[in-house]
This record gives sequence, C-alpha cells and structure tokens, in this order.
Amino acid sequence: MAEADEVDRIVEDWERERPDLDFAPLQVLSRVARLAKHLDRARKQAFERSELDSWEFDVLSALRRAGAPYRLSPKALLQQTLVSSGTMTNRIDRLVERGLVTRQTDPKDGRGILVEMSAAGLTRVDAAITRLVDAESELLQSLPPAEQRRLSALLRKLSLGFD
Repeated sequence: MAEADEVDRIVEDWERERPDLDFAPLQVLSRVARLAKHLDRARKQAFERSELDSWEFDVLSALRRAGAPYRLSPKALLQQTLVSSGTMTNRIDRLVERGLVTRQTDPKDGRGILVEMSAAGLTRVDAAITRLVDAESELLQSLPPAEQRRLSALLRKLSLGFD
C-alpha cells in the first residue's frame, strides 16, 4: 500500500466509528479540498509577487488571453469572470486608477466602451502567469508528466458535470 496521508487517517477513524457508510468520496474529495488550500496559497503568493490581487489577475488575464490589442467589452469580461455588472464596473474603475487598463470608446459602437490593458497591466499579468505556472508546477512535481495528464483527464471528466 502507498504511504498513508492525513485523509487516510481521518477515513480510518470514520470507518471505525461508522462502518455502515462508504467513505470512498472522502478519499477523493477531501484530498481535492486539501490540495485546493495549497493551490490557493501558491496563487496568492504568485499574484502578490506581481503586485496583483486575485481579482485583478482574473480581469487582466481575460484581456491577455484575448490577444493584442488586449481589449474586451465589459460584458465579455463579465462572462469570463462571473461577477455582477456593478462589481465589474468597480473593478474596472480600480484598474484604471492603478494604470493597468484604460477605457476606450468602441469604434464599432460609439455608445459602448472597451477595456484595454495598458503596458503596465501586460507586464504585471505576464509576470504573474509565469510565477503561477512555476508555483503550480512545483505543486505537481511528485507526479511524472504521464500521471499529471491522467489526473488532468480524470478531473476534467469530473468537472464536466458542473460546468
């Protein structure tokens, strides 16, 4: 048997106390929850080192993934970041204040606006994604690439039911 972890110890105790229950879901999802805490910590550190909050990274990364000129409508940003309209307006205002984005008039619709990432925003988001990939690679270093791909496929299969 593989080396025991804290989840194994917790499940073993529960199995002793409640042998009538199947604790197989805890074997998987308790580990996912514990790993999520490590991932949250790694992400927070990667973003802080790039002087970004996680919400700032979310908006800037949506703009970065859009490709040059790194510009999207507020509606497109809403769809990608899953926040309310009021929250997005506030976030855009704060990013404008920090010089990380600008508001542009939409050339296709003079009444609309587009949010465009500034050079400073591009520098920050590129640094943050580099740090994030490095941190996440470190979290996965105990798994060979083939096992990482297999785990990714299994997690994708599980998450499709929620997306």
